[in-house]
Order: sequence, then structure tokens, then C-alpha cells
Amino acid sequence: MSRTDTAVGVIRLTEDQLDPYVTHAPTRHRLTGPGLPSDGALLTFTALRTRGLRTVAQSTDADDPDLPTELRDRLVIGELLAPAGMDPESILLDGGTGEISTAYLFELMDSRPLAPSLEVLVRFATVTEELADLRGQFASYAGRHGTKAAAEASRRLLALFEEGTDGRVPPYWKAAALIRPLALAAGPGTDSGLTLDVPARLLDEEFGHGRVARYEDVDFPSTLTHEPTRRFLRETGLPEQTVLFRLDTEVPLQTLAEYAADDRPGTASPFELPARADHLIRLGHLVEDNSLVVDGATGEVLNWSEPEARLYPLNTDVSTLAFTLWLHHRERTIDRALSHELSTEAYDQLAATMLQVLTSIDPTATATTTAADWHYWTQAFQDEPGGVL
Repeated sequence: MSRTDTAVGVIRLTEDQLDPYVTHAPTRHRLTGPGLPSDGALLTFTALRTRGLRTVAQSTDADDPDLPTELRDRLVIGELLAPAGMDPESILLDGGTGEISTAYLFELMDSRPLAPSLEVLVRFATVTEELADLRGQFASYAGRHGTKAAAEASRRLLALFEEGTDGRVPPYWKAAALIRPLALAAGPGTDSGLTLDVPARLLDEEFGHGRVARYEDVDFPSTLTHEPTRRFLRETGLPEQTVLFRLDTEVPLQTLAEYAADDRPGTASPFELPARADHLIRLGHLVEDNSLVVDGATGEVLNWSEPEARLYPLNTDVSTLAFTLWLHHRERTIDRALSHELSTEAYDQLAATMLQVLTSIDPTATATTTAADWHYWTQAFQDEPGGVL
């Protein structure tokens, strides 16, 4: 077992505990001296705290003929924290070289590089957490928002990662540097009355001015009474079409009850409707027979599943909906500029990063995913066969 300094949350091992697993001198010094943080926002070393050092072979089926030889003796020291519903990757240590990699213990066919050493791993995790909290090396970004601030923070974080890897940044950290700073693009909703203040130019610059729809008061059903939502749809608007969403632009906005009647002429109610269907305004279409609706009284954005005849939470309001659509489009643009490096080399790590950014700006996404309930964006971002990211 490891010994933990509970006062500072540090895990340290004794020299005897390292034998015969760890022969790399700098790694031995790190584990017996400074140690490792017991928990963090990105990594956890619970495996060391509860079980001590164990090899991959000891942690899995040692007789499995499919277990790669090069992984058998690597040491399982922790996990990458993953959003609810996603399997965590184990963090592996090469006791002879000190190199750190990741792998899924339930399908040990390959591993991916994470850091050249424990020291670099801890440093990378620390600066990434500083970005999320806008402290330490990123304290100067507190109160700054917009695409310029996001781009500057991204370049700064990527440069820090390049310093520790001779320019060969592992996919997990490259995704962190390119995606996590995007949370800075919109500020808290001090003016809009919504969760976020999303500048109209943010959507115009990303999707094109002619591809963002804005509404007039005559377009709103009488039951859309939530004024911050009305103002956002008038002044900021929503993109007409993305990979996962298509706005209704051919007809004025309808309530879900009106849509149900009009979409299939001659049928008063083609599918079971939820309560207050005349207060749910349909904004558009999500793939696989899902409608995106907004509660006219509260501004809450919901996913209406026609096959299930069920409402699911989607976004807190139209500001976080717009940001989600922007975030997804921006990620695809970034990945395309990298010749799809992120989505082909580490799709799962990219999906986890996207979801962590989304939950950092939208309380609904956080509440839904932690409750392990079904959530449209959570499921969509993980759809690797569908190439959503």
C-alpha cells in the first residue's frame, strides 16, 4: 500500500514498494520524494492509494494470449477522469524508462503516449487545471472573454506542452490545448439574462452572416413569453444548419402541438404529446427523429424524442444551445485544419474533452451527465462511427 500525506493530498511510496517494479532513477525519486497528487480535476491516482503498484498483467488476465507483451509489465498507477457514461482510461508507467501512457484495461490491444515522465504529467495536469480555474499562469484571463482570448490561451497552453515533449504533443494534451480554451469564447450572462452573453458576431464569424437566422416578434407564438429568449432570438439568433441540427426556417415558429398537427395532415395528433405542448416552441430538428424545443415560459431548451414520446433536458437556455452548436462547429474546423489528427488518433479523448468543456459552461449538461441520464449532446459527441466530431 502507498502512504498518503493527507494534509497535502500527496501519495508517496517507499523504496521497498518500488522494488522490483521501478528501476528508473528519476521516477523512483519522484515517487518517494515529491510524490503524486492524490486527486485532481483530470487525473486520479486512486490505484496507487488503494492497491499500490501493480502490473497490467496483475490487474487483468495474465494468461490472456491477446495481452501485448510490451504492456504486461507496465504499472497501473491511475486513471484519466472521464465524463459520466464514458469508460476511464488507465494511466500506465514504464518502470524502466519512466514514460507514461494510457490504455483501456478491458481491451488491451494498444497504448497511447501521455507524457515522457511523471514530472511532466503532473505539470501538464496542473497548468490545464489553472486554465480551467483561470488562476496561476492563466490568472490574467479572468474576466476576459471572446475568440481572441480563447486563441491566446490556446497558443499559450500548447507552447507549454511543446516545451515538455520536444514539440511532439500527445493527442490528449493537444486536444486540451486546442479545445479547452474555447470555453472563454463567451462570457457569463450579465447582460442577456441568460447563462451566457453570446455576441452575435461569434455566430456570424463561425457560420457566416447569411447562415444565422434571427427572428422578429411576429415570428413568435403567443406562448413564447420568456423575454431573454425572445431577445436572444431577435438579436443573436441561431445557425440555420449544423451537422446535428437544422432550424425551422420555412414556416414561422410553431408550438409542438401545432407542429404535430401540421407535419402530418389529416392527423390531429400523430404522436403522443407532452403536457403543455402549446407552451413548447419547436426551434428545429435534431437527427434521428428528435425535435429541439424551448419552454416558452422558462426558456429551458429540451429534446423531444418522437419515438419515445419523451422530453429530455438539452441545454439550460438558448445561449448555451448556441454555444454548443458553435463549439461543435469550431472543433470540426480545428480538426479539419489538422487533417483530422485529433478525431483519428484519439477520438474518445477528444469526445471527453468536448464534454468537459460543455459541462463547464452549461449546468444542464453537468446535471444530466452526472445523473447518468440520457443526454443528446453527450451521446452524439461519443458517436465515433458516425464521425460526429
